[in-house]
Amino acid sequence: MNTDERNVWGSEDVSSGKDAGDENFPVGSLLISRRLRPHVHAYYDFARVIDDIVDTDRLDADAKITRLNAMEDVVLGKRTAPQRPDAQTAVRVGRTLAQTGVPTDTATDLIVAFRQDAVKNRYDTWEELEEYCRYSANPVGRFLLELHGESAGTFAASDALCTALQVINHLQDCAGDLRDLDRCYLPQPWLAREGVTVDDLRHGYTLPGMRRVFNALLDRVDELNRHASLLPGLIRDRRMRMEAAVIVNLSKRLAQRLRVEDPIAGRVKLSRMDVARAVAGAVRTLV
Repeated sequence: MNTDERNVWGSEDVSSGKDAGDENFPVGSLLISRRLRPHVHAYYDFARVIDDIVDTDRLDADAKITRLNAMEDVVLGKRTAPQRPDAQTAVRVGRTLAQTGVPTDTATDLIVAFRQDAVKNRYDTWEELEEYCRYSANPVGRFLLELHGESAGTFAASDALCTALQVINHLQDCAGDLRDLDRCYLPQPWLAREGVTVDDLRHGYTLPGMRRVFNALLDRVDELNRHASLLPGLIRDRRMRMEAAVIVNLSKRLAQRLRVEDPIAGRVKLSRMDVARAVAGAVRTLV
């Protein structure tokens, strides 16, 4: 690598080492056909690396954006990547997109969101948060649907599900995001309306006003999940229909848990029983 390329890519791989086992929801699970699973894993690995780039404390904002731009160029075939695990995920996802015909924006839109994360750490409105989810989460669902040859008629329900999952993740991680990244996705006027501030996320437990903010966000999540419930019935591929039904059910169950558990005191997680019931409920979509 010459000096210019070294300046772009930096001297180290900042990958966190997390994998599919660290996620709430199935990533390339056995419900996905064996033929398509490698493409799902390539996409997930790429998404994980660019997320790690923006979340690391070893790069400043400019360096993060420079590296994200380089990853985007590799996906688009405008740049070669060094022989390093993080950079090679962009090569693999670019190859997956070329082989399958899935639109490149299902990958590059993620970079739009993560460039925003590098410079923006507060949100003022629900609409701002939805727009962020449009790029940070919705492309994942569209990638899976495009990969399975599903129609554009599935996109709206998929977007609702992906946005719901993203907001759920923000609620799960609200205290850690503030502590580790000085980032808060909770709409600031919603906090002010309930007499709390971002700093109240540092208390170690949820104050009543913060609980009202959480519940208001979960009301929006419930609306999204109701729309997302239409998704399995719109999907033609039997395996993908089952996958979508499981994830919709898990999203609903985790939203319910967030209603009664404290995400500031500890991470709210699904139980094995939640997963078993979600799968059992999804089986009905195959009938």
